[in-house]
Amino acid sequence: MITPAQLRAARHLASLSQADIAKATGLSLPTIKRAESERVVPISDESIAAIRGALEAAGVIFVDENGEGPGVRLKKAR
Repeated sequence: MITPAQLRAARHLASLSQADIAKATGLSLPTIKRAESERVVPISDESIAAIRGALEAAGVIFVDENGEGPGVRLKKAR
């Protein structure tokens, strides 16, 4: 499960705005804001998948919980 903090961190690592993610995914800006909010607000699995896909396309890797907490990092430059 991706956390709101991971989404925010991933977006910042990729130097993207919330509006950039909305445009890339076709989702509304309020949906992107809700996905990044720590408040419990229902977001569909499809919306989260679209956001994740856009961030991964921008070079972000999501790191699963491994005992140290979930995280994000950028892919190595080739």
